Amino acid sequence: MDSNTQHSTNLSVTQPPMVVQVSDLWKVYRTGFWLNQKVSTLQGCTLGVHEGETFGLLGQNGAGKTTLLKILLGIIRPTSGQGMLLGKPLGDRSVKRRVGYLPENPYFYDYLTGWEFLEYSAGLFQIPRSVQRQRIPELLDMVGLARSAAQKKPLRQYSKGMLQRVGMAQALINDPEVVFLDEPMSGLDPFGRYQIREIIVSLKKQGKTIFFNSHVLSDVEQICDRIAILARGELICVGGLNELLGTANLYQVKVRNAHPDRLKQWLPDLEFHDGLWQGHLNGQPQDFLASLQLMNAQLVSMSLARLSLEDFFVQQLRQRGITTSH
Repeated sequence: MDSNTQHSTNLSVTQPPMVVQVSDLWKVYRTGFWLNQKVSTLQGCTLGVHEGETFGLLGQNGAGKTTLLKILLGIIRPTSGQGMLLGKPLGDRSVKRRVGYLPENPYFYDYLTGWEFLEYSAGLFQIPRSVQRQRIPELLDMVGLARSAAQKKPLRQYSKGMLQRVGMAQALINDPEVVFLDEPMSGLDPFGRYQIREIIVSLKKQGKTIFFNSHVLSDVEQICDRIAILARGELICVGGLNELLGTANLYQVKVRNAHPDRLKQWLPDLEFHDGLWQGHLNGQPQDFLASLQLMNAQLVSMSLARLSLEDFFVQQLRQRGITTSH
């Protein structure tokens, strides 16, 4: 094997395969009394998600997030474009056994108990009873539902948070390779959101791929490897958080009464504004502070230079003339 062949082989090993791939997806609906008006809910969407990634799709209400998710799942068909899910064309029925899905507003048979509903879901996948007896209690524990309530309480008596938890359990009943979640934190209290975040983190540790829509940006920032922002049906940016927001441990520093030559080793982009030396810190904060003491310099401020995801999201929309109000 020559060196070029060996190099390409190493790259193929380190690069996880794509489990979601879409290219130039469009979805156009006809509206109006005579169906003579066209509304594009997706416009030329192209993206890919690697195996084992946690991928967050962000956007305002009505941006097209759920439409894209339903196309990936084969629930609706695109007007044009193409895509692959787990190596099969979108809509291929053989893939459905390998995916899990929690819709934004799930409808459950409200006369069933939570346990009965999970048994029903398992039956759709033809999961053996022996496996169900082990898996259902594990899932109930994972999503934080008491087994006694799940066995005795009908779903019509469940709160919004409890329904979201049992919905998460049914999305995982078949031990899927890819999990699609549409607004999984919607309507949950802070502790419920924390539990869902922890479930997503545990799924990632198991090597599963998670693709979810959300407008709870703080949750997305904590758990996603990469994100995409969808606005008016168009993907306006896709990338990793460090790539889009900046390095997590980059500090902006302002200093008074310091010698610039000695500061330069710590602040390579050193500038003087409004009577203060300013720049981005290159080094450990504690070492820098010790150096300032030796210089008899005064630290005015030290703050993270990285944008929050919320600030970045609003910035991206405003740059395109999109307001955050509806």
